Amino acid sequence: MGEHAQKRIIRKLDLELFLSKITPQPSPQAHLEQYTISESTASTMLYISAYVNSDIIGKTVLDLGCGTGRLALGAAYLGAKKVVGIDLDRLAIETAVENSLNNGLMERVQWVIGNISSIVGRFDTVLQNPPFGVQTREADRVFLAKALEVGHSVYSLHSHPQTDKQLIKKLKTSNSFLQILPTPFLEKYVEQHNGTIKAVYAMPMTIPHIFDFHTKIKHNFIVDLYVLESKSR
Repeated sequence: MGEHAQKRIIRKLDLELFLSKITPQPSPQAHLEQYTISESTASTMLYISAYVNSDIIGKTVLDLGCGTGRLALGAAYLGAKKVVGIDLDRLAIETAVENSLNNGLMERVQWVIGNISSIVGRFDTVLQNPPFGVQTREADRVFLAKALEVGHSVYSLHSHPQTDKQLIKKLKTSNSFLQILPTPFLEKYVEQHNGTIKAVYAMPMTIPHIFDFHTKIKHNFIVDLYVLESKSR
């Protein structure tokens, strides 16, 4: 796509096809909750950020805990001006580099091996699929705080607080996401960290059998996409 940002609207189906070519985490670690975000969830997240809120095309984008780069490369594919992806896992970053080379996006994405605390500066948009805190309690809070510190617009995935059969039924008949209310805890936490919640969308997500403790071939559950805005200047 050269030097210029992507101006035309890319079909969601084409975006999912692109994301399906991104090699996932080759050696996931349970204690880091390294679940590769599904193509469907990633494409919905990117579509909302790019085409509902105009937060991708021509913007500087940060992917916190980028893994092998699915969100970062999706943002670059849609026309982000510059993207940075950071992750602790060296193998994940090495795979992300290969993914960016294979898709002709190396010039637009910078990869960093390190803790998210090392990120400084300001970005137009932060995308993240943080640990949900299943293995390490409250692991997602560090990501939220950092995202609101360095980003203007933030798109962050979090586990839905309970099993909601009625919501699951509605999602099956909807266009893959529904707007819902935030949880009181996250609403308070975001406010404490100088942010505001613009919207929350519930969406289905599926991950394959990865670890020994998984008992099903596939695990289907609901994730909540929080769309935030930082008040920091």
